[in-house]
Amino acid sequence: MTNNLITLGFQVVPKSKTHDTYALVDKAIEVIQESGIKHVITPFETVLEGEYNELLQLTESAQQAVLSAGADECLVYIRLHYRKGEDVTFEEKRLDR
Repeated sequence: MTNNLITLGFQVVPKSKTHDTYALVDKAIEVIQESGIKHVITPFETVLEGEYNELLQLTESAQQAVLSAGADECLVYIRLHYRKGEDVTFEEKRLDR
């Protein structure tokens, strides 16, 4: 897709009849925090900055962690921001400018 930095926002919504939803989401967050990839975790989604393939792989790993922890199914919402030939970074999106 692109070799430049992109930003990717995603939300993992696990479904389970027997496990606490927040505990399942925490498993995805652990994977993200251990990845070393630049990220911001918010109450509604996690935003990542990095290379396209690297970020998609991380979202897959986060989903797998939720399923491995006991989720019966998982809804995932992903949003991407990229440009031709240029990086997209957190710094340019700061709200306090």
